[in-house]
Amino acid sequence: MEHRRLGSSGFKVPVLSLGTGTFGGGGEFFGAWGKTDADGARRLLDICLEAGLNMFDSADVYSAGAAESVLGQAIAGRRDKLILSTKATFRLGSGPNDIGSSRHHLLDAVHASLKRLGTDYIDLFQLHGFDAQTPVEETLRTLDDLVRAGKIRYIGVSNFSGWHLMKSLAASERLGISRYVAHQAYYSLIGRDYEWELMPLALDQGVGAVVWSPLGWGRLTGKIRRGTGLPAQSRLHKTAEFGPPVPDEQLFRVMDAIDAVAKETGKSVPQIALNWLLQRPTVANVIIGARDEAQLRDNLGAIGWSLSPAQMKQLDEASAVTRPYPYWHQQSFERNPPPV
Repeated sequence: MEHRRLGSSGFKVPVLSLGTGTFGGGGEFFGAWGKTDADGARRLLDICLEAGLNMFDSADVYSAGAAESVLGQAIAGRRDKLILSTKATFRLGSGPNDIGSSRHHLLDAVHASLKRLGTDYIDLFQLHGFDAQTPVEETLRTLDDLVRAGKIRYIGVSNFSGWHLMKSLAASERLGISRYVAHQAYYSLIGRDYEWELMPLALDQGVGAVVWSPLGWGRLTGKIRRGTGLPAQSRLHKTAEFGPPVPDEQLFRVMDAIDAVAKETGKSVPQIALNWLLQRPTVANVIIGARDEAQLRDNLGAIGWSLSPAQMKQLDEASAVTRPYPYWHQQSFERNPPPV
């Protein structure tokens, strides 16, 4: 298992981590992802650890806390061998302070996550989204206090825009306190928006990308191709409206290219999609998901080999789309080239 530095920190993480959105199976949305219980989770963790994958990602809103609880049961007795990351900010409760990145909510959220996970520290704690109603200084000072108290070791964000992240990084520098070293962001062969502004920012500021939904919200599994339609057994029937929209022709064009590369390499569609991401700038870690052992083992097959430059170019060209303004205009300025 390859390890990479997480942003500009000295902390190294495996290039793959296991997401726990399938743990718990609470509610219709997360139930469509999976319903892995503690016994099933222990088995998946065993397979991961055998492969050298020791990083596991969760969030307090996954099945309303049940995912963290299942993960906590699965890691019992082996916490020292693992890297745990989790997230908070979204609403979890009906009260006016049960949401956001205020000092009040973050302290409650972190303590609740620690209890559910059965641990006294979180390796990487990330804000799940940007809270526009809380001053970034309040949020950062709270996180810095938690770092100094040993309850969190590194901090990051998720789903921030470029200005959200840069404003926070500037505040950390001004105040001389802990700064974000990771950005958990959506990025895939059918969702390359991350490259427009967030990737150049990450390169400039030393922020590592932790990629979520690397298979394009379940579209790059190999089950959807030109003329096939959506399979009868697919979580997209219940979750598509909550994820990023993808025009059919864009998906089919990318799938045609992946199929061609799959024929050359003998690798599966998910393995190619994941390996492409692992060769992109700033990517420190890619979160894989698995409803069962077969899916997990297939995803683990994305490492230990590399797509050729020609194959990368083929996939790059098939997945390219016109960037929105001002990014398409900036591409024409020779002194401001894009990073990719």
